[in-house]
Amino acid sequence: MASAWLLPEHIADVLPSQARRIEELRRELLDLARTYGCELVMPPMLEHLESLLTGTGRELDLKTFKLVDQLSGRSLGLRADTTPQVARIDAHLLNRAGVTRLCYCGPVVHTRPEGLHGSREPLQFGVEIYGHAGLEADLEVQELAIATLRKAGLTGITLDLGDARLVQGVLGELKLPADTLDAIVSALAAKDAANLAQATAGMPAVVAQGLQALIGLYGGLEVLDQARAQLPDHPLIRAALDDLRWLSSHLRESHPDLRLGFDLADLRGYAYYSGMRFALYAAGCSDAVLRGGRYDEVGAVFGRRRPAVGFSLDLKTLVALSPVTPLRAAVRAPWGEDAALRAAVRALREQGETVVCVLPGHEHENDEFDCDRELVTVGGQWVVRAR
Repeated sequence: MASAWLLPEHIADVLPSQARRIEELRRELLDLARTYGCELVMPPMLEHLESLLTGTGRELDLKTFKLVDQLSGRSLGLRADTTPQVARIDAHLLNRAGVTRLCYCGPVVHTRPEGLHGSREPLQFGVEIYGHAGLEADLEVQELAIATLRKAGLTGITLDLGDARLVQGVLGELKLPADTLDAIVSALAAKDAANLAQATAGMPAVVAQGLQALIGLYGGLEVLDQARAQLPDHPLIRAALDDLRWLSSHLRESHPDLRLGFDLADLRGYAYYSGMRFALYAAGCSDAVLRGGRYDEVGAVFGRRRPAVGFSLDLKTLVALSPVTPLRAAVRAPWGEDAALRAAVRALREQGETVVCVLPGHEHENDEFDCDRELVTVGGQWVVRAR
């Protein structure tokens, strides 16, 4: 019999040191998003399954825990991604005509971890902009994404760009079964030419050759010129390449130290994205820290198709990658029944100070605070002095 205190695999408690760092960064990132005009929303953990999954693709369905509502008998889901919920809020609860900027931070739950050491309970922070179809919104989201990683203290940031319309343009009018499209997207993401050839067997040569060309289209700015030469001359492809060039030009001008790259075969989240997609990497990270892009179709299932662009990340992962922050300075105070002592402690706390009262018998214990000062009596008065 398993020990009662053991948690399920890939589920973990967050202990004081990490919890402190997560909470501090959560507040900083929400404050940062607010400086861009973002409003905070808090969707529920549980929703009706059809609301969570309609239009999101098979990948999210497989990630979602499902259960039966004992009140209604309907199927419920524990959210595996907050984006569909925010789209529902924009479409039906806020129902604004103009631009809406929303941010959120809360746990999501996955049926399986994304990696060997991944968590099944990420803490998802994200930003969404609704109501503007122009590239200005894409650029604003990318600027905030870069600022987010820098706020966390990450360095050596690389922005990787792509566009879902490239595959749509290569496929043209060709309609594929969902499993065939999934196989193509997986082969492109893995840059697996053999599996891609197998998945495209029997397709028109221009389609098969265009998809094979995508595998080699990664690198610097030269990739955009290579794509024009190697991919079919299709309106979606021209628009995607023009948009990528416009965005990269503005990003290089605003962030000369930012490394810019392109991977036109990286289609993770293909079921979501309708246009530009991006990923941010940092020094020492083999996988993306943050992913985002444009997903104009996400609100269509709620009866209100609105232009939408945004990003999300796992705050727990971000904290694990960020530099360790110093302990919060605090005042160490004795415990006592003296009214003047207790009044002095209250006054310090009202001023925003952290005061750690040492309970009897625990004078030599350490905690999560840097008690660089202490409350002592001098001439009958309680005063704070350096330790």
